[in-house]
Amino acid sequence: MVRKRLIVVGGDAAGMSAASQLRRLDREREIVVFEKGPHTSYAACGIPYYVAGLIEKPEQLIARTPDTFREKYDIDARTLQEVTAVDCRGRTVQVRDHRNDRSYGMEFDDLLIATGALPFTPDVPGIEAEGVFGVNTLESGIALERFLQEKRPRRAVVVGGGYIGLEIAEALNCHRAVNVTLIERAPQVMGTLDPDMGALVGEAIRDVGIDLRLGETLKAVETSSDRVRAIVTDKGEIETDLIVLGLGVRPNTALAEEAGLALGVRNAIRVDDRMATPTEGVWAAGDCAETFHLVSRQPFHVALGTVANKMGRVAGVNLAGGEARFPGVVGTAVSKICRYEVARTGLLEAEAAKLGLDYSTATIKTRTRAGYYPGAGRIHVKLLAENGTGRLLGGQIVGVEGAAKRIDVIATCLHGKMTVQELVDMDLSYAPPFSPVWDPVQVAARALLKEV
Repeated sequence: MVRKRLIVVGGDAAGMSAASQLRRLDREREIVVFEKGPHTSYAACGIPYYVAGLIEKPEQLIARTPDTFREKYDIDARTLQEVTAVDCRGRTVQVRDHRNDRSYGMEFDDLLIATGALPFTPDVPGIEAEGVFGVNTLESGIALERFLQEKRPRRAVVVGGGYIGLEIAEALNCHRAVNVTLIERAPQVMGTLDPDMGALVGEAIRDVGIDLRLGETLKAVETSSDRVRAIVTDKGEIETDLIVLGLGVRPNTALAEEAGLALGVRNAIRVDDRMATPTEGVWAAGDCAETFHLVSRQPFHVALGTVANKMGRVAGVNLAGGEARFPGVVGTAVSKICRYEVARTGLLEAEAAKLGLDYSTATIKTRTRAGYYPGAGRIHVKLLAENGTGRLLGGQIVGVEGAAKRIDVIATCLHGKMTVQELVDMDLSYAPPFSPVWDPVQVAARALLKEV
């Protein structure tokens, strides 16, 4: 009997989740995974903490090696092999084997594209110099850690004030004793927050000793003997020994586009809730694929490991002939900068306004624990809700330890299409070490009730 073959392009979160799920359900299917890098199935979200020195070895971030997939799961995981072309009609892929410097083709019955996302790299002079790093793969994290060990930089500039930028700034400033300047061309850090909440994050960044420069744009990298000497912005020059780019990512879909696959929002691959593309037998999952926003009811794209793993699992079930659905997301994310925590879910004010929603907001400041209990710290909670119906639309949190994970309560409400009143009525836990009598999210909900 000829085994049906699935080819997976991309060996990280979505790709390996799909391959593993398919293998659990179908012991006969031939599964071949092509990964252009040297590692499979690693925790990219842990890279900043490896750079910080909180994780001793990069191997600790690897869930399963290619050998494990081959020997334990009968999944042919091939690293340093890059799929360079896909022929959907002919059902073949072309592969460049970087390990053996050769190219070859392979036929498939089903194809899953899980190529992830690519970091934005500015096209400015000197950007290829030694001492300039992006941090989006395990290899890049290892390279940055090696540079820190060998060169012992005293000064660093982080370009970009999103999640990765903040987490790398924390790693260098709070854990590696490097003097950090963070530049962001927008008027606020964390563009995934409303400006008033983003301003709180900016205050927190400055509070831990990072030189934050907003409204400043990278123009060039100055070098000396091919090594970084300074960064040039539209407002001057900043001397530095190290530059880390944290400018966000975009779906890695050039291969899919060249193959003629349909693209959607932000040029992510268009899929249905089964992770199937409009092209028969071709699937996509993870950071390269489009999803659906459950609050806005619009196509959406987000690059998060949680979403990628869930998409991969759904794809694996359906590839095995099952019936699984990925309903969508509400845009929940958390981050940390030293002792400060940041979280968001649902819609921002600008997004609600763009959708034409009539909404109100409420923002409160309170404590993470009972005020008399040691360690209670400040927490700011902002909620958005639709006027008239009281339907929750989103929430944002900035605070100290114990603040961020409260966003999960708000995310749960969004998934359940709950109202502000229903959030107030929820039976949340209470004990002085964990919360005031009224949890901060319910304090914010009570304030918002007065507005909607």
